[in-house]
Amino acid sequence: MPATAAQILAALPQTQCTRCGYPDCAAYAQAIAAGEASINQCPPGGAEGVARLARLTGQPVQPLNPTFGLEGPMTVAVIDEDWCIGCTLCLKVCPTDAILGGNKRMHTVIAPHCTGCELCIPVCPVDCIEMENVSGERSGWAAWSQPQADTARRRYTFHVLRLQREKQENEVRLEEKAQAKLANLPAHSLHTDPAVLDRKRAVIEAALARARARREGGGQA
Repeated sequence: MPATAAQILAALPQTQCTRCGYPDCAAYAQAIAAGEASINQCPPGGAEGVARLARLTGQPVQPLNPTFGLEGPMTVAVIDEDWCIGCTLCLKVCPTDAILGGNKRMHTVIAPHCTGCELCIPVCPVDCIEMENVSGERSGWAAWSQPQADTARRRYTFHVLRLQREKQENEVRLEEKAQAKLANLPAHSLHTDPAVLDRKRAVIEAALARARARREGGGQA
């Protein structure tokens, strides 16, 4: 019986690094299960990761594809606090919410929760983040344990749910503001021409209709 996407996902290291060419480990697992991706596209899993997927899927073991990166030691992000400007860009991309900080306030990394995904590196405008080797010569699954993978998976799931909740809450706030403006449009406009106000009203009503459609359609509109 072919391996399911859920079984394949459970065998991945859960770093959520996107090096496999997919947005997260779950998407890569689904692609493997569907025969759309090879089992040798996960650098964090390394050779042992390929072997695990081979046993699970029944496919032959093959070398890690260097196109997607090379197997290496476990690393964690370290922020140079003297250079950090508190832009929050790294907070937004961290898949396990392993970075703490606020707007215009110094950020810091919670090392045990960092998966070494390196997604924070390219978004930092002042290049104040570096990756530190924490496993020495150990690489792949020799540098990354199953409990760590399980924790990373739980934290990523929470991260995704948090972003979805924040997006929904923001959409509700914007919709409420639009409703308030629509209820008394002349008071919220510099224009007094009825024709202009009617056009503005139509624009706001259309935006509200799109918002309702997205909400009712689960965000697909």
